[in-house]
Amino acid sequence: MPISRLSDLADASLSPRLVIKVGSALLVGPEGVRRAWVAGLVAEIAEARRRGQDVIVVSSGAIALGAATLGLEKGGRGSLADAQAAAAVGQIALSGLWAQLLGGHGITAAQMLLTLEDLEDRRRYLNVTATLGRLLDAGAVPVINENDSVATQEIRFGDNDRLAARVAQAAGASAVVLLSDIDGLYDRHPKLPGAQMIPVVEGVTAEVQAMASTESNSGMGSGGMVSKLQAAEIAQLAGICLVIGNGQHDRPVERIVTGGIGTLFVPRGKAGARKAWLGGRLRLKGELIVDDGAAAALRRGSSLLAKGITAVEGIFSRGDPVAILDAGGRVLAHGLSEYDGAECAAIVGLHSSDQEGVLGYAPRSSVVHRDQMVMKSQMVTK
Repeated sequence: MPISRLSDLADASLSPRLVIKVGSALLVGPEGVRRAWVAGLVAEIAEARRRGQDVIVVSSGAIALGAATLGLEKGGRGSLADAQAAAAVGQIALSGLWAQLLGGHGITAAQMLLTLEDLEDRRRYLNVTATLGRLLDAGAVPVINENDSVATQEIRFGDNDRLAARVAQAAGASAVVLLSDIDGLYDRHPKLPGAQMIPVVEGVTAEVQAMASTESNSGMGSGGMVSKLQAAEIAQLAGICLVIGNGQHDRPVERIVTGGIGTLFVPRGKAGARKAWLGGRLRLKGELIVDDGAAAALRRGSSLLAKGITAVEGIFSRGDPVAILDAGGRVLAHGLSEYDGAECAAIVGLHSSDQEGVLGYAPRSSVVHRDQMVMKSQMVTK
C-alpha cells in the first residue's frame, strides 16, 4: 500500500526508510547553532528508529558554520574560495553536533560527504548505495552533506534538496522530507493575496512548476521552491514520495505528520533502478536533436536510429549520457549513447545500410537503445 497522506510517514510498514533534509537556516541562526532545535529533531529521529524506521539525514550548515568561525562576509558565499574554506571548517563542527546529539540517544552517526560525480557516475553511485545499505543495516544514521570544500561551481549540486532526492534513490528510501522555511507549495507566491497551499501533488507538471518561486525566505540557503520541485521530479522517478514542510517549529516532523501541514508529492509510477538513476542525472555530456518522425517513434517506445537524428551537440564517448531533443529544443529523453560524438555526427540522417562505409564497421542496432533510455514522460508526469 503506497503512501497517500502525511500521517503515513510515521507508519514503518508504509515508510520503512526516510530521508530528512535540513536547511542551513534551520541549523544556524544569528547567534550560532540552534542546538535546542536540532536536539528536538534528533529526538524525533530516535522515535522513528524505535518505530522500526531507518533514517538518513541530509544536513546543510557547514558553510554557514564555518563562515561564522572564520568571520567571512556574505555567510561564506562571497566567492568559491570562501565557500570551500568555510565548508572545511564548518563540516567538523556540523558532524560533531550530529554525532553528539544522536549519541545521546544511543545512536551512531556516520558522516558521508558526496560530490555530484559520486551520484552521476554509475559505479560510484552503486558504491554509495552499498555503503548506505551497510550503515543502515549496522544501525547507524548516515548524515550526508555535499562535499563543498572540493566542489566547484561547474561540478556541484548547489543545493541539498536535489542531493537528498538522489540519496533517497540510492538508498531505496520510501520518502524524502525537505524541512525548509515554508509550509509547502503554494499556488502562487505565498506573499500574494489569496495564496493557497496545495496539500497533495500527483506528478510535477508544467502547471505545478509555474507555481514555484526561486526565493528562499531566509536568504541563507542556496535552494528555493524551484530546486524542491526538481527534487520531487528526481524522487518520483524511483517511486519515492517527497514532502515539503516547515522546519521552523519545534519538533517539525511531528507538526507535518500529525498536523497534516505540508505538501506531499505522490509519484504516479516508478522507473527501473537504472532508468531512475539515468533520468535523475543533472549533468549530461551531449545532445542529439531529432526530427518529428523520430520523436514520434520514441514516444511509441522505439530506440533512436541515426536516420532520425538531425544534429549532434557536445563531446562525448560511447556509454556517456546524452539528452535527446525534438526540433523545438524540448527534451524528449535521456539515454546512453552507443557511439561517441564524432561517430554520431558522421552518421546523422543515414540509414543503417549506409553507415558501415562511414564507420568502417557494421553499425550497432541503434544510437540509443530503448533499454538505455528514459523518456521525459517518465521523468516528469504530464
